[in-house]
Amino acid sequence: MASKSFQDLKKQAEGAAQEAANAASEAAQQAVDQAAEAGQKAVENLVKSTQEGLDKTTGQAAEAISSFGKKYGLQK
Repeated sequence: MASKSFQDLKKQAEGAAQEAANAASEAAQQAVDQAAEAGQKAVENLVKSTQEGLDKTTGQAAEAISSFGKKYGLQK
């Protein structure tokens, strides 16, 4: 009887250990997924901000060149 109780206890411990390992694995995967999503959003925001800055700078440069051309009679 003692041997059977020990076997049952061993199986319960193994089951609990497996459940804990599964839960830890799932939590780790969720953390990785969240970090990847946050990284993707950060990259998207950086690209958007950079593009907006380039567009603004290009527009300002075009205006400056146009204004320069008008000022010195190169454009009407």
